[in-house]
Amino acid sequence: MRIKRLLQTAGLMLLLLCGGMALTAQTNSLQPRLSSADRDHGFEEFRRGVQAYYRGTFNEAILLFEKALMHIPGDPLILDWLGQAYYRSGIEGAALEQWSAASASGYGGQLLKNKIEVVKERRSSQPDFAESVRYVETAVFESKHGSEVFFKQPLSVAAMGDGSFWVVAYGSNELVHFDINGIILDRTSGPLQGFDRPFDILPLKNGNLLISEFAADRLSLLTKDGKFIKSFGTKGRGDGQCIGPQFLAHDSYGNIFVTDFGNARVVVFSPDGEGLFTFGQRSGIFPGFTAPAGIAILDDLVYVADSVKGSIYVFDTAGNYIRTLLPDGSVVQAESMRVWKNNLLVSCANKVYLVDIGLASLYTVASLGNAPARVTAAIPDVNGSLLLADYKNGNIQVFSHINELAGGLFVRFDRVYADKFPTVTVDVRVENRMGQPLVGLTENNFFLTESNRQVNDFTLKGAAYLNTGCDIAVVIERSPQSEKEFELVKTVVKELAEAMQGKGKISLVSASQLPVLEGKFSPEALLSQPLKLKAAWSPVWNCDLALRLASGELINAAPKRAIVFLSFEDIGSDSFRQYSLNDLASYITNNGIRFYAVNLKPRTLPPELAYLCTKTGGMSTYIYAEQGLSPIIEDLIAKPVGSYQLSYTSTLPTDFGRAYLPVEVEVRLLTRSGRDETGYFAPLE
Repeated sequence: MRIKRLLQTAGLMLLLLCGGMALTAQTNSLQPRLSSADRDHGFEEFRRGVQAYYRGTFNEAILLFEKALMHIPGDPLILDWLGQAYYRSGIEGAALEQWSAASASGYGGQLLKNKIEVVKERRSSQPDFAESVRYVETAVFESKHGSEVFFKQPLSVAAMGDGSFWVVAYGSNELVHFDINGIILDRTSGPLQGFDRPFDILPLKNGNLLISEFAADRLSLLTKDGKFIKSFGTKGRGDGQCIGPQFLAHDSYGNIFVTDFGNARVVVFSPDGEGLFTFGQRSGIFPGFTAPAGIAILDDLVYVADSVKGSIYVFDTAGNYIRTLLPDGSVVQAESMRVWKNNLLVSCANKVYLVDIGLASLYTVASLGNAPARVTAAIPDVNGSLLLADYKNGNIQVFSHINELAGGLFVRFDRVYADKFPTVTVDVRVENRMGQPLVGLTENNFFLTESNRQVNDFTLKGAAYLNTGCDIAVVIERSPQSEKEFELVKTVVKELAEAMQGKGKISLVSASQLPVLEGKFSPEALLSQPLKLKAAWSPVWNCDLALRLASGELINAAPKRAIVFLSFEDIGSDSFRQYSLNDLASYITNNGIRFYAVNLKPRTLPPELAYLCTKTGGMSTYIYAEQGLSPIIEDLIAKPVGSYQLSYTSTLPTDFGRAYLPVEVEVRLLTRSGRDETGYFAPLE
């Protein structure tokens, strides 16, 4: 009865596949006449290849798809899957060859062509600097609709790590919290007596929000959810006092810097709100501020814009004048200033500029044209866009890179779980065109279909960016130097285990002559037992094989996952004999893994390891007794992950596990969208 019901609900699908004939029917490929035995054998190899792919054994999947093509030559569906397996294995050149061959037959349409184009772009050199800072309007969130007013006079924006953002509404004396789609989630009026002209907002390192109140001459501290904690600062001219506080910044110690408009200076508070000192008065070669506005701190240098003079001055964190970065007239009417891409993002009238600190030069990032406008804030968000507050026109505008607007989103099925069929769960990864993960998406951003028909019981089960745990693979160099310093190695492994705070798994891999998986452990196990390695040290040890082995252990790990490489000796190109550095970087990146290099002796990080860190979005570090390795785990957990898990109930007939069942997903975000298609085999009945 169950099979009959399924067949009735999917009468238009024509997916009762009989052996290899099913594969050709699904792909609509124009194949030469093949024997029934060839089709049967080819189809069976393809089915096994799909299953291997979803297990994460991509090399096995490649072999099985190659065998399938021997029986059914040129079949575009098999070519597509072979390309996917090569891509996940890091061999992107071979992936592009297979996809191009499939596309040449007419298979895949614009979707496959777009995938080919995106992968080619990511493999090519980065665009020149002028192109890389060109942003255009993607969406506008208006402050009112008809007679309904949502907020008044937006002055500043704070972008949060979950894709949402807070807007400072100067005119309505409140903060308004939006999700990634521009839907209002919450609003707050601050302390019991309410805000008095809130001006700027600054997310602090502990997650709290700091607000400057222009008319109240104070700063207010709120939780990340907008609940009031306390206020500090008073009206006046002494330390810890101000008249009309405007823009905010904080240094690496958590000290708070605020531009004091009424006193034409900068006031500095401790992290607890205690007044420390002020600076900015005329002295020596520094001419003094006329109207200090935007402020930003990068590498413990303080940059302050003067909106009347149009200059940007540089100070140390003690308030000592160092130099003038941009001369008078450069950024007249400057408003907020934020750190962006290790440079500065400055809002001025109807434009947003990128200030290159090294070259002391100015580039236009975004422009609102010649229409009257006043951009008081331009803030980079976690998804690579810019959020602009237009005070004059009362709206928030989203600007995205010009390539993103034209190319849309890059969407990919990572895995399909069908062991509880007809309940099917899928992992979907969403990125922008340049590979940056997109976080903050909701159920409303996804549209899931089976053979282009909407699925039943669709739910968004989880989003990886919300995870507070991670899995790591620690690769231990087994060189002679590491053997001499084995006590240090043991200390580092324990520090990493402590930093995990009881969450996740740790795989240990020895980078010996023949790399060895030493085991997979809980953090507690590594803390409670002595570290013993099975692999012996060797003057010849293989870096590439060890990294490949470690990556394989993380394929099916938690969405937040990383390789932590413990290194003593310098490595060179000889360390990547069997797998090239580029292929390894692609293998790690294409499976959502980050790479962190830990120098176990003071030295410059080898360029090969630095490349892997940069390419995969990790970071390098040194070991300092006072710092430990917590920053690595904290960085990994804080980094955005664009992986989402969706669930639905299938209505397709399985033909006792022999039918190839299609599923498609479309992701829509404001004016951008992306799509992917895949398929799976239900369990044998």
